Amino acid sequence: MLVRSRLLILAAALLWSTGGAAIKLSSLGAWQVACGRSLIAAVVLGLAMPRARRVPSWRSFGAAAANAATMVLFVQSTKLTSAANAIFLQSTAPLYVLLLSPWLLREQPSRGEKLAVPIFVLGLGLFFLDQLSAGQLLGNLLALLSGLAFALSIMGLRAAQDDNPVVLVWSNVLAGLGTLPLALGSATLPGALDVGLLVFLGAVQIGLSYALFGRGMRHTPAVEASLLVLVEPVLNPVWTLLFVGERPGAWSMAGGAVILGATAWRTLQAARAAAAEGPLRPQSSK
Repeated sequence: MLVRSRLLILAAALLWSTGGAAIKLSSLGAWQVACGRSLIAAVVLGLAMPRARRVPSWRSFGAAAANAATMVLFVQSTKLTSAANAIFLQSTAPLYVLLLSPWLLREQPSRGEKLAVPIFVLGLGLFFLDQLSAGQLLGNLLALLSGLAFALSIMGLRAAQDDNPVVLVWSNVLAGLGTLPLALGSATLPGALDVGLLVFLGAVQIGLSYALFGRGMRHTPAVEASLLVLVEPVLNPVWTLLFVGERPGAWSMAGGAVILGATAWRTLQAARAAAAEGPLRPQSSK
């Protein structure tokens, strides 16, 4: 059961990692991709999770809005910059969580977490050493905003833990409906490949992946799960290279390695601290 749970989480991360290549392969604009992907995902997740089909609380609605912004910004940034830059810069979310959690969640970061901040900043700076066109620079900035939105989504999900399925469904509803007017205003007509990619992105890359992730989390510690999902930013540029031929810059890859290393180090530090405090207080049932 334990091995199966970890394999389910790895499978979910594998599906998440295909997003960059699928978005790049589509000839549709970013608004069309973001809209179609989220509307399909909302239907799939709503059918798969009947208990999530209810009106969210204000707290859950805020978390859903932040997650919706994350998804839309990620699609926009992936269309403008390299898929590697988009996913690596979105992976700076832990930096924003460290900086904002004392004010938003009243949670003080540990000494190890504070030490991770300059490492994240160093990784961020490396991305902008590559020669960037105006579009790539905008894409990098949108990816940074996506990381901020993702951090707000993480903190929102933590504050509304009992409503996480509701947040997941409604975030796709908000993203789909919010981008619908702009998607309808596009002159690009979808072809058969575009429709297939949208179905894959909505039903599989988001819908099926979260179903697998939810099952895997039942028997997998949160710290281990957070390390397993680092497979996503590692494989995302690999799929894009294989299927699209997009090769990220050397400085971007170095920055991504620094950010992923800092995230893994911070997670392991948190695990050691939790293990040391384990005998002193009961663990929370997340």
